[in-house]
Amino acid sequence: MEMGFVGLGNMGAAIAHNLLKAGHTLRVQNRTRSRAESLARAGATVVDSPATASSAGMVATMLADDAAVEMVAWGEKGILEGLPRRGVHISHSTISPALSRRLHQAHQEKGQSFVAAPVFGRPEAAQAAKLVVVAAGDPEAIERSRPAFEAIGRKLFVLGPEPWRANTVKLAGNFLIASALESMGEAFAVLRKSGVEPAAFLELLGTFFQSPVYDNYGKIIAEQRYEPAGFKLRLGLKDVRLMLAAAEEISTPMPVASVIRDHMLGGVAQGLGDADWSSVARIAARQAGLEG
Repeated sequence: MEMGFVGLGNMGAAIAHNLLKAGHTLRVQNRTRSRAESLARAGATVVDSPATASSAGMVATMLADDAAVEMVAWGEKGILEGLPRRGVHISHSTISPALSRRLHQAHQEKGQSFVAAPVFGRPEAAQAAKLVVVAAGDPEAIERSRPAFEAIGRKLFVLGPEPWRANTVKLAGNFLIASALESMGEAFAVLRKSGVEPAAFLELLGTFFQSPVYDNYGKIIAEQRYEPAGFKLRLGLKDVRLMLAAAEEISTPMPVASVIRDHMLGGVAQGLGDADWSSVARIAARQAGLEG
């Protein structure tokens, strides 16, 4: 299958490499062209604009936030301009449901399809093609996209024809992960201040919280190993803000999310924005007088 791919950060580059490994033909584009060099060596064609990447009739994007997706979609030589009729735009980005609705409408007006397909998994899962893909959009477009999803993930969940539902699920999932990070940070602060090594608690933790979130992030927090970041704290803050905005739109209070937002904002203010988002645990430690 021939397709384009726009956005070659840690996640996007790993996803694009797996598409190439699965035999798909790729046209790749990134704002910083040097990020595309390893993909060019692997057989991808590097192009200069999202419009050119989209001309194959299918294009996937993996970008940092709403503003980046808006620029790539509506900007000069953007996806909406370059994607042909009946073309498919697959968005792997974590964006707001409101933007997802706008993209769906804009693509429909041009006779195109928009599929929201955010993913769960850290960069190492992306590299191993073990992401969990949550997709929603036109059923025919999802079926056309299925070979791409199978090349990058271990599980696909299809949520129906309205793309914004997939974005809401992604935000809800990230909120639950952020809640676990906050809770572990608070628990480990109590343990450390009580003279109990968090590492000694990890094995017990695994007996009643059998989850990659607790296993992987528990080790990171116990070892205070927040660099290099798999997912930056400033991006985690962005996702919690999007979750709160989506909840406010439908008059749904989220008091826990508000606390996490404030703690992540504090972390960014203290210079932790580029550390892993599990470094929100540092805020709990500092509030307990353990650091800084």
